[in-house]
Amino acid sequence: MGSTGPRDIHPSLRSDVVAFYDFDHPMPGDPALEADQGRSGTEIELVNGGAGARVRDRAYRGSGRSLQTRQVNPGTAGNDDWKAGIYSASGVRTLRAFNAVAGTTVMGWFKAQMDAPALNSNTAAPADRYNAIGLAGVLTGDSDGHAVRALLELIDVNGQLRLVALGRRLDGGNSQTFAAAADWRTLLPRGEWVHLTATFDFDTGVMALYRNGQPVEGFYTRTDDPWLLSGPGPHLSTATDPRGIKIGGSFPLNNRENNPCDCRMDSLTFLDSSLSSRDVAKQYRYQTGSR
Repeated sequence: MGSTGPRDIHPSLRSDVVAFYDFDHPMPGDPALEADQGRSGTEIELVNGGAGARVRDRAYRGSGRSLQTRQVNPGTAGNDDWKAGIYSASGVRTLRAFNAVAGTTVMGWFKAQMDAPALNSNTAAPADRYNAIGLAGVLTGDSDGHAVRALLELIDVNGQLRLVALGRRLDGGNSQTFAAAADWRTLLPRGEWVHLTATFDFDTGVMALYRNGQPVEGFYTRTDDPWLLSGPGPHLSTATDPRGIKIGGSFPLNNRENNPCDCRMDSLTFLDSSLSSRDVAKQYRYQTGSR
């Protein structure tokens, strides 16, 4: 889209959009790849699902297709779950905007098609379940395909599944989690399109969640200093290129299954700034036509 940015993003925010995927733009010659409508040009792979993972289901007026992610064989230790993303062990150069960045935002439309984490295909016990449901995130610069710099997901917090923003400022360092107080099934009802946003300010340590443009009440799961912000700033993320993006589960390199999401997703957006509540609301209104 060049400097103009994705048409479904508010004009004042387009310059901050590093990567944007609406699943209406297969790469010419390879429909298993989705073109980036953001400024980075980082195409992602529709892992295992290929072109069949694009489904006709509009998250909002003006949308076209969406992405279907899902678990395939829960009783088998394999690598066939449908997910999406990109991975490079040397770092994804086109995602350099997230190298030594002060803030990040992950947002998009999500439709849950599950009531609990999926059965764990990596253990022998048939009733074992994963402790999380992966939505979308940016990997760290030393990630094996799981560790993240900024992530939206559902994860077990003190025995209860919660919608969270999970961030890690330093490669190999501790993560911080901001968890929604409300029941995740209220925030993300099965079969309903919901717009979710997670913001990460690496300089101040402030994180936030939003649902349909409105702030979500929540709490930090750690009260210490996991991002090591006590010293003089400014505080940025590690100066490494992220190893990729993961969508609908971990390990976009497709060497392991983990935290699959039986979900549909649309308009996935990764920005190199921590959006204000006003900007999040503005973007939601812009995209839904309620502007």
